[in-house]
Amino acid sequence: MKHLIPGLIRQMPLRIILLACAGLILVSNQAWADTAGNELAQRIYDRPDGEDASSVVTMILTEKGRNPRVRKMMLYRLDKKQAEVSTLIRFIEPADIEGTGLLTVDGMNADTNQWIYLPALERVRRIDSNRKGGRFVNSDYYFEDLRDRKVSKDQHRIIGHETIAGVTCDVLESIPTEAGNSVYVKRVSWIDPVTLLPLRIDFFEKQENQPSKRLIVNKKEKVQGFWTVMDSTLTDLSNGHETRLTLGRMVYDKHLPARLFTSQVLEDVNAEKEYRP
Repeated sequence: MKHLIPGLIRQMPLRIILLACAGLILVSNQAWADTAGNELAQRIYDRPDGEDASSVVTMILTEKGRNPRVRKMMLYRLDKKQAEVSTLIRFIEPADIEGTGLLTVDGMNADTNQWIYLPALERVRRIDSNRKGGRFVNSDYYFEDLRDRKVSKDQHRIIGHETIAGVTCDVLESIPTEAGNSVYVKRVSWIDPVTLLPLRIDFFEKQENQPSKRLIVNKKEKVQGFWTVMDSTLTDLSNGHETRLTLGRMVYDKHLPARLFTSQVLEDVNAEKEYRP
């Protein structure tokens, strides 16, 4: 499904943003899923969000006993032909993380490649595909959360309806089609039927009845005609650590070039500056 992180990447947008799922004991997949659930998941994934997007994102890390840590990053997304999705993240503040970048390329066959650039090492390093649960720059987002997740990687069913912030949502449960293809054993999403954005997502890593993380959408609005998550908070429910993402400037369909999403640009901390919104 799409991410939150732009739009917040694709379901969130990064589509922030629906993020990922994971490996559990499978029950007869076809019997478990329902047609309405799979259709809703596909509608969410196909939600219009432009061919590309550029945004300025503020990340605030909050934990008990420490002052909040504030970071600023540029986020770019490009939907290529044949369902390939590329995203580039570049931190620009503060000095201790400035220049750090992450490039994610999601192929049409659900294959994902990720590379990270660390200025201190002055080199690009590929992220092992098995490192789904690794925390991205000590935030509550895993590397898997920043990947585009195809609908076919999960079985989906609608398990009820619940009102959040005055909106009656469809509650969508998603379980991986193959054990081990995600760090999560289950994901439950509260979907706004009008915007097709998730207003809340619970992530289950080890226990099917106890979520480990929770994503809450604090604010959404239309930008250039596209519904966009403007403010969201992801919380580690075991310790209360929070990662809040807020969008500043946001531009869709800027005609970003494919060359922006390459390891050469990832390694050059100045290469993306001309495309900033």
